Amino acid sequence: MGILPDWAIRQAECIKPFEEGLRRHGVISYGVSSYGYDVRAGHIWKVFTNVYGAVVDPKAFDPKGFVEQNVEDYVLIPPNSFALCASIERISVPRDCLAIVIGKSTYARCGIVLNCTPLEPEWEGHITLEVSNTTPLPAKVYAGEGIGQVLFFRTDAAPCEISYADKAGKYQNQNSQPCPPKCD
Repeated sequence: MGILPDWAIRQAECIKPFEEGLRRHGVISYGVSSYGYDVRAGHIWKVFTNVYGAVVDPKAFDPKGFVEQNVEDYVLIPPNSFALCASIERISVPRDCLAIVIGKSTYARCGIVLNCTPLEPEWEGHITLEVSNTTPLPAKVYAGEGIGQVLFFRTDAAPCEISYADKAGKYQNQNSQPCPPKCD
């Protein structure tokens, strides 16, 4: 299994809108890189809160555990807290690939950690990004700027027998709204 370089990511046409990885002064980088693609944080955020006394239960998620914010420039994530947002880019993972999203060093060096589960073959949609502020201080995360890098790994063998689309996965075709947990 090999990682896709910039030219193969361009050729796959699996990211919309697609941006070249140009230097942009004063902006956290986004777009294609040597062996990945830096996705941007969207403008709609769901920030965890305990204001309404909700309990976090992945089998019966209570939406009162979030406060939704539509931000122009940035969101403030409270100390030792957590938020969800969706990528601006829509990803369509090829059947012969698996994609992994990792955090960007600019945020990691500030104690802001990005978690995201693998994007399985033929998964499509806007990526819901899980963002943790591990610091004792409020943290700014910028909408419309780079937040994580998607790495595409292509199999050397035949493509998988059953893809995420074949299984009709519950997180297929996520829109630009961050998607909370679902339990079937």
